[in-house]
Amino acid sequence: MAQEFSLAHLTVLGCAPAEMTYIAARAGYDYVSIRPIFMGLPGEPNYALADNPQMLKQTKRALAETGVRVHDIELARVYEGLHPTKYLPAMEVAAELGAKAVLSSIWGGEREFYLEKFGEICDLAKPFGLTVDLECVPIAAVATLAQAVDVLRTVNRSNAGLMVDMHHIHRARDKPADLDALPREWFHFAQLCDAPAEIPTERAEMIRIMREARLYVGEGGIDVAGILRRLPAAPLSIEIPNTTKLATLGAEQYARLCIETARSYLAASAYRRAG
Repeated sequence: MAQEFSLAHLTVLGCAPAEMTYIAARAGYDYVSIRPIFMGLPGEPNYALADNPQMLKQTKRALAETGVRVHDIELARVYEGLHPTKYLPAMEVAAELGAKAVLSSIWGGEREFYLEKFGEICDLAKPFGLTVDLECVPIAAVATLAQAVDVLRTVNRSNAGLMVDMHHIHRARDKPADLDALPREWFHFAQLCDAPAEIPTERAEMIRIMREARLYVGEGGIDVAGILRRLPAAPLSIEIPNTTKLATLGAEQYARLCIETARSYLAASAYRRAG
């Protein structure tokens, strides 16, 4: 089977879901990974489709006209004071749009609290046919692969999964070989990007690269092929936020170069996905 790709919203965050869907179609993506959960971060647009019927209608039209599908939505964060039912409207929209997964990460609270809340998110998502895929983020409360595995094994929900982001695995200094022993059914998709090999020691610089300066696959120093070899075949969501390249090239050309460089890298590395 040909490798399937999704365009992650963070790559072209200034584009509303309908616009990014048309861009994804023209650039050759199979899916889009959208952000209908508004996080209120500085400068981040609000794409809460459940609260914007016109934007939802435009998104549905774009999907119907292009044949592009929604792969996943984000980001169902766990943080202190969270009431997981706040994510229900976004989950309803995700199911309405045919999405497969909800991306989640854990940013605060004691272990007992975040285990409970992550489990609740899984339970809320299950009736919609959605998996909840946890990513470890090196600046978050669950920062490493081992911590994410602890959550998944403890919560033990049938629709919970592990989402591997190339940047985060590298920055957390995790060993790709540690992926070998994990259940294959945990892996529903992965996020593809690259970054400089040197890992920043300052949190601010880690955040800057993560949010604004990731690199085309093969342009940096992450052993992307080495990580992918440990994962079963699944869609790859291309998440390469780079404000300079985006401003220089424009959203469509940048999205096209992101997928073209990824395809070239995968072909040149001749990697083989794990079974």
